[in-house]
Amino acid sequence: MSTASANRALMLKLIAVAVGMFGFGFALAPFYSKLCEAVGLNRILAADSVPSNTQIDQTRLVTLQFDTNLRSDLPWTFHPLTQSVRVHPGQLVHVLFEVKNASDQPVLGQAIPSYGPQLAAVYVKKLDCFCFARQELKPHETRQMPVVFLIDPGLPADVSTVTLSYTFFRVEGAGPASG
Repeated sequence: MSTASANRALMLKLIAVAVGMFGFGFALAPFYSKLCEAVGLNRILAADSVPSNTQIDQTRLVTLQFDTNLRSDLPWTFHPLTQSVRVHPGQLVHVLFEVKNASDQPVLGQAIPSYGPQLAAVYVKKLDCFCFARQELKPHETRQMPVVFLIDPGLPADVSTVTLSYTFFRVEGAGPASG
């Protein structure tokens, strides 16, 4: 085999590997989403189900603190209108967050929630949340966005404070996601 044909064969193999890697990378995100959906992991983009017989536990109070963060590439300001609330487990809670696009361009973002302590994620039941959909803000637009949730009365008794934190990330795309 000549050097030229060996180089040609090597080049074809490298191109095939590069195309295969690109295809794998392209298919990885939808595959991961479907896998998480199938096994019930990472359910952050849909409302939680709440049992219809949830009773309010009047014997205890839980302090909910709210925290907000932005990725550095997002030209927004973002904060809760209420820093914290004290509620009884099982009580319906409605809080507002305010976000403002400080740029001269429309910007699309998605909020991802996190919880402290981490075990609280199982007990915070969100019924309505701006984090369920991408948010597109027009230039200099300010918007108030609700979160409606309750703390499941099954929250361990030694947990008296829960921090609900949202981080907004820039999303590339043409507009808000449906659903």
